[in-house]
Amino acid sequence: MMITHGYPKLLSFIDNPSAFPDPIHIGPSLSHGLTVFAEFFCAILIVIGLATRWAAIPLMIAMTVAAFVIHAGEPIGEKEMSLLYLSAYTSILILGAGSYSLDKAISGK
Repeated sequence: MMITHGYPKLLSFIDNPSAFPDPIHIGPSLSHGLTVFAEFFCAILIVIGLATRWAAIPLMIAMTVAAFVIHAGEPIGEKEMSLLYLSAYTSILILGAGSYSLDKAISGK
């Protein structure tokens, strides 16, 4: 998510944040910023295992908007990747970080 989706959106946010779609009517710059936060920064947190459950929530919101708002009228094949990511982030939210995560090392449990 971070490399294929988040990083290109981060670069486009630097260049032109107002060219992003505004699916939930909060403004294109804010929509773009929140999407970059979720897809780039929260994805980094999940990879390193820091605040994993909290980082999964913005990603779940972004994938829900992508699947059910951005691709609302499209066939299931267009929603497939968003739904796949949504199910993975839901699993991460429920199960938490793994045994080799920073969350585990910090908590000591």
